[in-house]
Amino acid sequence: MVPIIIFGLSSLVTLGAALAVVTNKNILHSAFYLVLAFVGVASIYVLLEAPFIAVVQVMIYIGAIAILIVFAIMLTRRILSEDLIQRNSQWILSAMGAMGLFLVLGWIVYSVKWPVVQQAVPEDTITILGQELLGTYVVPFEIASVLLLAALVGSIIIGRERE
Repeated sequence: MVPIIIFGLSSLVTLGAALAVVTNKNILHSAFYLVLAFVGVASIYVLLEAPFIAVVQVMIYIGAIAILIVFAIMLTRRILSEDLIQRNSQWILSAMGAMGLFLVLGWIVYSVKWPVVQQAVPEDTITILGQELLGTYVVPFEIASVLLLAALVGSIIIGRERE
């Protein structure tokens, strides 16, 4: 019973934070709500007994992506100015499109018979994952690292002061 209550609270926090991300007028506050949504997703991973994915969620999304977004917002001085309109004039159309997508995806989820297989999780899952990342999937792993390095160098070049 306790895991169900914790799941309900985690999902409410995650959904509430995600709603606050898209409805908040201040973009910096939206970024902070995004961090809260990421924490909620990480707590759901913990409940699903996937601690490695939860740690990756915290390290990658909260520790890297969200902080990068906050730095990008803070480095862009113009975006926090009072005269900049931070609302989209077509938000009603976007909300209707999102609701339509939600309804279609909900219909798909409830109409498909999802096969469920009860299978034990191997004890050395992290070892297998590490061997696959540095064996079978080494080229995509390295491409992703070079892409992230290029994004980091680009953000430093964009963010530094002009002389």
